[in-house]
Amino acid sequence: MKPKLLILELWGLGDLVIATPFLREASRRYAVTVVSKPFGLDLQPRLWPQVRVVPFVAPWTAFKRKYRFWHWPWRPMIRLVRALASEHFEAGASARWDPRDHFLLRMVGARARYGFPRLKSDIWLTHPLPRPDPISHRYESWRTIGRALGLELPERDALNQPPARRDGAVLVHTGAGQAIRVWPLERYRDLVTRLRAEGHFVQVACDPDQRAWWLQQGESQVATPRTVTELLDLLDRAAVFVGNDSGPGHLAAFCGVPTFTLFGPQVPEWFVPLHPQAELIEGKPCPYKPCFDYCRMPAPQCLLNLDSNEVQERVLAFVARHLTARPAKPVAPAG
Repeated sequence: MKPKLLILELWGLGDLVIATPFLREASRRYAVTVVSKPFGLDLQPRLWPQVRVVPFVAPWTAFKRKYRFWHWPWRPMIRLVRALASEHFEAGASARWDPRDHFLLRMVGARARYGFPRLKSDIWLTHPLPRPDPISHRYESWRTIGRALGLELPERDALNQPPARRDGAVLVHTGAGQAIRVWPLERYRDLVTRLRAEGHFVQVACDPDQRAWWLQQGESQVATPRTVTELLDLLDRAAVFVGNDSGPGHLAAFCGVPTFTLFGPQVPEWFVPLHPQAELIEGKPCPYKPCFDYCRMPAPQCLLNLDSNEVQERVLAFVARHLTARPAKPVAPAG
């Protein structure tokens, strides 16, 4: 019987997708349980079918008002801790330098606890690990955890993704987890117009709060995927992906879709999608970067100062490298 391994990845879609190579390799030697937001249940059949997902929305992952303790779901949290503790995990790990994760690993009683200590959280870890180079990709944290568990994960450049297709839609996704990561929609509209003028079929996808704007612009076939399953359906019909620094881009990479990412407040080296043909354009300099989604400006100047023509030329060259300029079969919109 395989030893039991508990993994905590409680944050965004992109964070969980980046853990994919680790989860796949770990499931060869361990019975892996990952605690994640509910979208992990949609990812599991596609990305790591041998992994069990326990859905949990940690209140401290909210963007605002995260420490209103009187609103925390204390009873469900206690039930979760008790349920996990009853499984007697041989090991537990988190790739985030987050004391809350380390405390949770201690509360559920994982025998060996691996993580990157912060604010003296090594008191809850049996195996505190040195953090990777500060400028390295987030994936390097999973490689470090893997080595500590006796797993060898390939370097980022050596990851094998499904082969890219040469025909299909240019999927332009204009959403993001936070507003300050969104390049202006008017500029996305101009980019879509330019791509179509070059003969490409473009499928526009967006977040629910952007749908009305796109409809007002005459984009009657705009897709609004409300679940990861609906997003996967769009990605399965796409040849390339263009979008903001967000979860859909990371998922596209693991579906074999080359990505072009518009970065704003984040450092690209940390979060570029894990695809060998991923390309990006970085937001303009700002004295406060990286600001981790809490912009000190009235508006994200790093993105607003990205010239529309510059982005269009870069995206057109990216698309030309990956598919021919001819109409593709339309994608049925989701939502």
